[in-house]
Amino acid sequence: MTLPIDAGDLLDRGSWTRYQRLLTALAALAVIFDGFDIQILGFAIPSLMREWHLARASFAPVLALGLAGMSGGSPIAGHLGDRYGRRPALVGCVVLFGVATVATAFVHSLTALAVLRVLTGMGAGGALPNAAALAAELAPLSRRPAAVKLTFLCVPLGGMLGGLIAARVLPLYGWRTLYQIGGALPLAFALVLLWALPESPRFLAQHPANFPELARLLARMGHAVAPGSAFQDRRERKPGGAPLRTLLGPAFARDTAGLWIAFFSCMMCVYLVFGWLPTMLTTQGLDSATASTGLAVFNFGGVLGVLVWSVLMTILGSRGPMLSGALATAGSALAILLIPVQSQPDHTVLLLALGLNGLLVNAVQTSMFALAAHIYPTAVRASGVAYAAGVGRIGGLVSSLFGASLIGGGPATYWGALAAAMVCSFAGLAWVRSHFPALGTQQNLGAHSK
Repeated sequence: MTLPIDAGDLLDRGSWTRYQRLLTALAALAVIFDGFDIQILGFAIPSLMREWHLARASFAPVLALGLAGMSGGSPIAGHLGDRYGRRPALVGCVVLFGVATVATAFVHSLTALAVLRVLTGMGAGGALPNAAALAAELAPLSRRPAAVKLTFLCVPLGGMLGGLIAARVLPLYGWRTLYQIGGALPLAFALVLLWALPESPRFLAQHPANFPELARLLARMGHAVAPGSAFQDRRERKPGGAPLRTLLGPAFARDTAGLWIAFFSCMMCVYLVFGWLPTMLTTQGLDSATASTGLAVFNFGGVLGVLVWSVLMTILGSRGPMLSGALATAGSALAILLIPVQSQPDHTVLLLALGLNGLLVNAVQTSMFALAAHIYPTAVRASGVAYAAGVGRIGGLVSSLFGASLIGGGPATYWGALAAAMVCSFAGLAWVRSHFPALGTQQNLGAHSK
């Protein structure tokens, strides 16, 4: 009897082919639109305040409900991705947040805005863990952190794109056109995903009915196998029980606790910027175009941070770069307080400082997704990433509820809260035991052999 082919070993020992990189890019592009739609309300709030004659505090519940939708959508979509496949879960989430974003362009009340923000959040929150799981499972072990981080590079890239579009669209056409653009783009891309994106090979290896499809996919990745071959993935343990019970069980409890603390704190910081930075800057006297540019620069810094930390984590492992990045983020937030905003007409120094802060915090945030994808095995990978992200959204929900109050306390309160959150994130990351190893030790360590 022919022994089953170890699909996981083929992938881990193989090269990262052009086709695999192309598939990772497709998953990443879905995350670009996710990043745009996550941040779009932050761009629109100053315009909505003027048009609807509302105070900024009126939008705190809307932002919070959006994060609540993301918190709920992440584990639901993660469970669906683990049960039915990454591909259908990812495409479904992209369609959901695209439709909800287009529909938001036609609302005339806070209630309708809040309902659609929940649906947008559910789609956006569910897309991220499935994209992360898919990127992790398409890459060999040595490239896994880079694949996941380069996918999540597109979150700040999407925010940067949104900021640049908002700076031009809002003054000329208004916030409704911005929402129409933000929803139409992902809906069009969902059709591309349906046509070009296959299922994860590691997911296919878990189900014998999918073996013929897996054989064809492996052949396209440069691994020719005999017709009718059977497959397994020995490296990936199959935990028993419900996903949440597994994540909190003896094998993963410590790592899960550390991850959840880090996700909660870091994403509270990130969403305090996403949801409230333009409003914070306008209260300091900047116009809406400059405030939108500030958020775009923050996201541009995040793009650079993801690239730099991807290299650092591949060479040095995850512990050192992530811990140092968290502390540096806290320091950069406090440094922004030293910049005299109103005395600089072009605001160059402020924009550079925002870019540095974005570089650091996005490097840490995207590294956490890569770390989560490394810690958990295939059977619960999407759920593991999703639950961690869901806890992070709760941190974002807290920042949404209290963001207006922090702005009311002035810049020192706002940036001080950001610094404190990143110190807490440092503590959570320090508690995680199963960090990704340095390049020199990867050949001796399995991704999930504990």
